[in-house]
Amino acid sequence: MCSIFGIFGLQPGDDPIALRRHALELSQRQRHRGPDWSGVYQDENVVLVHERLAIVDPAGGSQPLLSEDTQLALAVNGEIYNHQHLKAGLAQVYAFQTGSDCEVINALYRQGAPAQWLEQLNGIFAFALWDRQAGRVLIARDPMGVVPLYWGHDAQGRLRVASELKALVDTCADAAQFPPGHCYDSASGTLERYYQPQWRDYDAVQGEAVDLAALRTAFEQAVERQLMSDVPYGVLLSGGLDSSLVAAVAARYARRRIEDGGQSEAWWPRLHSFAIGLEGSPDLAAAAVAADALGTVHHGFEYTFEEGLDVLPEVIRHIETYDVTTIRASTPMFLLARRIKAMGVKMVLSGEGSDEIFGGYLYFHKAPDARQFHEELVRKLDALHTYDCLRANKSMMAWGVEPRVPFLDREFLDVAMRFDAAHKMVGSDAAGGRRVEKGVLRAAFEGCLPESILWRQKEQFSDGVGYGWIDGLKAHAEAQVSDRVLAAADKRFAYNPPQTKEAYYYRHLFEQHFPGPAAAATVPGGKSIACSSPAAIAWDASFAAAADPSGRAIAGVHAQALG
Repeated sequence: MCSIFGIFGLQPGDDPIALRRHALELSQRQRHRGPDWSGVYQDENVVLVHERLAIVDPAGGSQPLLSEDTQLALAVNGEIYNHQHLKAGLAQVYAFQTGSDCEVINALYRQGAPAQWLEQLNGIFAFALWDRQAGRVLIARDPMGVVPLYWGHDAQGRLRVASELKALVDTCADAAQFPPGHCYDSASGTLERYYQPQWRDYDAVQGEAVDLAALRTAFEQAVERQLMSDVPYGVLLSGGLDSSLVAAVAARYARRRIEDGGQSEAWWPRLHSFAIGLEGSPDLAAAAVAADALGTVHHGFEYTFEEGLDVLPEVIRHIETYDVTTIRASTPMFLLARRIKAMGVKMVLSGEGSDEIFGGYLYFHKAPDARQFHEELVRKLDALHTYDCLRANKSMMAWGVEPRVPFLDREFLDVAMRFDAAHKMVGSDAAGGRRVEKGVLRAAFEGCLPESILWRQKEQFSDGVGYGWIDGLKAHAEAQVSDRVLAAADKRFAYNPPQTKEAYYYRHLFEQHFPGPAAAATVPGGKSIACSSPAAIAWDASFAAAADPSGRAIAGVHAQALG
C-alpha cells in the first residue's frame, strides 16, 4: 500500500519544472504511507507522483507503472489479490514490465471498457490511470473504500487526486472523498458506480438460507488470498471473535508461500500477532488466550493514558477526521502500528468489516425485523470508508504498516450478504437461551477457537483497550472545554456542530490542520449509539437519551453496561 498524487489538465503556459516541484512537495505530506521509494511521471498534461510501500515485488514494481509503449502511466495505492487469475484470462497479449500485482490494471485497460473489467478486480485499491495517446484520465476506488482517496480542483481548474486530504486541503477549495465503488472517466466526464451487488436490496436475499460450510470456506479463501506478501507480516489480535478468526485461518496458511500456490515454504513462516491496551485491559487478556491456542508469536503491548493523550493531535492529523468513535479507537491503533513497524513488519491482517456484515454492534439486538436489520447493514457498509476503514488504514499507514481486511474481501462479502438477515438476528434459540450477536459466524467456525473467545461478547476497540481510556478522554475534554464554549459550538462550527465537550475538543484539533468547510464536510455527522447509524436511533426509545458511540451505552445488553 502506498500513496498517489496527481495533477491533470495542465495548460500551455504552466511551468512544468515548478509544477513538478510543487507536486513532490505535496506528495511528501503522504510519504509516511510509502517510505520505500518515490516515483514521478510527467508530460505536457499530467504530473503523477507515487510514494511506495514495497509489499509485492520489492525489488521491482516501482510506480508509476508504464506500458511498454510508455503511453499508459498508472499510480495505484493498494493490492490486487486476484492478479494472477486476471493475467491468465487476458484476451490480448500484454507485455508486463514488472512483477507488481497492480500492473494488471494497465493490461485490463487495453482489453475494453472500464465497466467490463473493474468488476473483476478483487482487492483494495485506489488508482489514477493516464492514457497519453487518448488524453484520458481514469480514476477508481475499491468497492468498500478500504483504501482512501480524495479529489478536487485547484484555482486554475486542474483536477487533483491524492490518497490523503492533507495533500489537497490548501490547494483545492472543493476537496472531497472520492466515493467507493465508483469510477471517473474523463472521456465521458462522468462519475459512475461500477459496484452494484444485488444483495443491497433486501428483497433480493429475503428467504435465502444460510450455508455455514460455504460461509466458512469463503472466509478461509479470503484470508489465504490476502496473505500475498514478499515481506514480513502479522495479524492484529484483540482477542475478539473477528481478529481471532483472521488469526486462526492465517496460522494455517502462514508456513507456505501464497504467490506460488503453496509450493514453497514462506519466507517468514512464523505468524506474529499483536495487541495493545491499558494495563489490565480486556483485549490484552483475551488476546493472550487466543494466541496461546493458535500458536502465534504474540506481542501484547501496554500503553498509558498519558501516552495516548500526548499523541492525540498527531493522530487527528493522520486520520483526518473529528469523529469521536474513530479518534477513540485510532489512538491505540496508532501507537500499536509504531510498535509493529519497529519490529520490521510491513503488513498486518485485521478484523474490520465483520460487524457491518453480521450485525455485531450491540445495538443490533434491538433491530425490529430482518428487513430493518439488513438495511442497517447496508448503511453501515456504505459508511465504512468514513469510519473503520479510514481508522484502520490511516492509523496503521501513519507508520508505513499496511492493514488488510479479509472480511471485506469482495468474494467473501458476496457470500456473507446473500442470505436472509433473519439468520443474523439476535433472539431466543429453541432452548430458550439468548443468542449472542454474530451467532451465524460463530457457528460456522465452531471448534476453531477456545469457547471463551468464540463466544466472547462484542467489545468495540476503544472499549476493549481498557474502559479507562474513554472515561479519561471525557474527563480531559471536560477540563478543556467550558459550558459556555460548548453552548456556542454552532456559531464556530456551522456544519455538523459538536454536541459534547469531547467532540468539541477533537473538532478544534482537526480544524488546526484542516480548515474550511470542504474539509469539515468529509466527516459524517449525526447521533449514534454504540456505532449505530442515525436511522437506527429510532429502534428503541432509550437510544436517543443514551447516545454515545461506546458499546457500554447499550444498557442491559453489554455485560458491563453503565447505569
